[in-house]
Amino acid sequence: MTGRAAVLVLVVAVLTVSFASSLKAYLQQRDHIQALKEQIAQSESDINALEREKARWRDPAYVQSQARARFGYLMPGETSYVVLGADGKPLESQTELQPKREVIVKEPTAWWETAWDSVKLAGDPPAPEDKPEPLTKIGP
Repeated sequence: MTGRAAVLVLVVAVLTVSFASSLKAYLQQRDHIQALKEQIAQSESDINALEREKARWRDPAYVQSQARARFGYLMPGETSYVVLGADGKPLESQTELQPKREVIVKEPTAWWETAWDSVKLAGDPPAPEDKPEPLTKIGP
């Protein structure tokens, strides 16, 4: 290899290394700028959502509905009812609809099937010992 070829290879290697490092820095900066743009877009979206929430709180009807839902406040003359569970604790209200696959659907029966079951029961009533004892008190 001649001296000129060695110098040429050395110059090309130096140019390649400097170009590669510059390209790497450019790509990192471009990714950083893209991440910052996404962060700005998310922040603007959050700000818009908070502005809408703030505007809702200026509406007296919304404030009244939130006071009713969150704190159980009532208007004068209204009566509050609390539904208790089996454990004696208040049940939470369900404000969301259940997905269709989670709802227990009872198969409808034809009216004549119910009528025929009534006729069969009338012809063959249950024995007196099969009847449950009447309750004397409510609760456990």
